[in-house]
Amino acid sequence: MTERRYSDSEIAAIFRAAAEGPQLLPQREVPREEGLTLAELQAIGQEVGIAPDAVAHAAQGLDVRRGAQSRRFLGLPIGVARTVNLNRRLSDQEWERLVVLLREVFNARGVTRSDGSLRQWTNGNLQVLLEPTETGHRLRFGTLHGGASAMIGAGLTALGAAGVVAIVTSINGTLGAAMTGIGFMAVAGLGMIASGALRLPAWARLRGRQMEAIATKVAVPPELPPKNDGG
Repeated sequence: MTERRYSDSEIAAIFRAAAEGPQLLPQREVPREEGLTLAELQAIGQEVGIAPDAVAHAAQGLDVRRGAQSRRFLGLPIGVARTVNLNRRLSDQEWERLVVLLREVFNARGVTRSDGSLRQWTNGNLQVLLEPTETGHRLRFGTLHGGASAMIGAGLTALGAAGVVAIVTSINGTLGAAMTGIGFMAVAGLGMIASGALRLPAWARLRGRQMEAIATKVAVPPELPPKNDGG
C-alpha cells in the first residue's frame, strides 16, 4: 500500500494544529498532492520541538475532517456522519476502551454487537461501526436527530392541511368562517418547524466535534513501550 503523503497546504495545517491546538485544522478539504509522509513530518517536528504524537494527532484530525458528511433536510443538518480509515486493525482491548469512551462522551450506555469481524455500538439513532478493510479497520459514525426531523415533518403537515382547508373552504364560499381554524393550524405548523429547526445547528456542531475527537484519538495507534536494551 502506498503511504499517505501530505501536500504543502496540509503540512502547514498539521504543524499549526500540532503546535497550537486541533481547532486550527482547516474546515475545507485541501487537494492531495505529492508531499511528505507522516514519518517525515514527525522527524521535522522533532527538530523544532514538536512531539511526534502531536503531529500524528494533527495529521489524523485532518483526514477525519475529510470523512465528514452531513444529511440535510430543507437545508438543515438533520444528520451527521464521520468516516475514518484507521489503516490498522483495532485490538479487542482497544475496541473495549472505545466503547467506554463512547459511553462517556455521549452519556449513554448503548448496545454493542459483534458479527464476525464487524462490530457496532448503537444508541437510538446514533451508531458507531467498526468495519474490516484491506488495510485494517474503518470507523464509521452516524446519527440522525429524529426528534427535530419529526417536529419539522409535523409542522409541514400542519401547513399543508391549512392550505388544503383554505382551498376547500374558498371553493365552498366559507373561507371567512374557517379563517380562525386555518390560522391556528398555520401558526402551529410554523411553530413546530421553528422548534425543530432552531435546535439543529448547535446539535450538529456538537456531534461533529464529538465524533472528530473520538475518531482522531482512536486513529492514532498507541505508542509501543520502549525496548529495554539492558542485559
